[in-house]
Amino acid sequence: MAGPLQGIRIIELAGLGPGPFAAMMLADHGAEVIRVERSGMLSVPGDPLLRGRRSITLDLKREDARAALRKLVATADGLIDPFRPGRLEQLDLGPDQLHAIRPQLVIGRITGWGQHGPLSQRAGHDINYLALTGLLYAIGPADGRPAVPLNLVADYAGGAMMLAFAMAAALREVAAGAGQGRVIDCAMSEGAALIGSLMFGMKNASLWQEQRERNLLDGGAALYGCYRCSDGLYLAVGAIEPQFRAQLLDRLGLAGDDRFDSLFDPADWPAQREVVADIIGAQPRRHWLDVFEGCDACVSPVLTMEEAANYPHHVARWSFADGDTGPIPAPAPRYGEAPEPLQPSGQPGKDGADILAELGYSSAIAAAILGDKG
Repeated sequence: MAGPLQGIRIIELAGLGPGPFAAMMLADHGAEVIRVERSGMLSVPGDPLLRGRRSITLDLKREDARAALRKLVATADGLIDPFRPGRLEQLDLGPDQLHAIRPQLVIGRITGWGQHGPLSQRAGHDINYLALTGLLYAIGPADGRPAVPLNLVADYAGGAMMLAFAMAAALREVAAGAGQGRVIDCAMSEGAALIGSLMFGMKNASLWQEQRERNLLDGGAALYGCYRCSDGLYLAVGAIEPQFRAQLLDRLGLAGDDRFDSLFDPADWPAQREVVADIIGAQPRRHWLDVFEGCDACVSPVLTMEEAANYPHHVARWSFADGDTGPIPAPAPRYGEAPEPLQPSGQPGKDGADILAELGYSSAIAAAILGDKG
């Protein structure tokens, strides 16, 4: 079944991290994405973020390459801009110039700090954007430094997913008859903060302390956290609701233990955590998986990436697919029971000659624009 974005053409100006992820999402859901490559980019062999699109290498410092991009824009519905604010304007490719070519074009601009503000021209990475939201401070052990949650929160949740959502929303607006496409200002710092809306709400209601491991969802609560088994492997426990807590305590042999009468008082959590840690730590993980099999105690093994790809539930749902260099997460969400098709990752710039031919360029002029790299 074709994806719901079939018939939409997106131009992705090559960047790292959130731009490619957003483009991958749009391609996974049916959009035609053409990636405009540039030299000197970091790359991962078989990068799954680059799947599902054709690509062309254009040196946008050259006028003939910029002219080719303008022709491409005339055929497109959306464009992803991964550059610092003002860079496209310096190339005479800013929103005003692009909308003069294609008024309905949706332009998604993804940056760390946004298109304006004191930090807008400052370099940064996921960890920097997250640090200024207040959320990095909240992650990690009470007696240690803040823990880095990979680059998942700002780059991908707060950046890529927000951009993909905003572009889909703006594309829908154009499809409904809007005569002018939107210019989306997607700041990873703001998207990352938005991801933490619940925590800000809890803090405002005096239900969240600004100390690590002193809250319900930060590893402070005894029945919401990770525990080491005797074999060095870990269990994740998330028994918050009463019916789940009851099953967990029963399977741990703690039913009726008055030390667990109060489960929401932070003062009781250290002692409760010590009890649970001693019990779980006395047996290997396999033992506990057998104990909790078929039970709604909200207990799961903490898997490695290699283990995750072979986990029975994931295998049953085709949650992972065979990528170019190994297993990778399959496209999600899906629109039925069958898995969405996994599109391959191509070689950078390999479609340049074909794309320029489609725009009406002769083979000789196309070769000149591509520098014989297309």
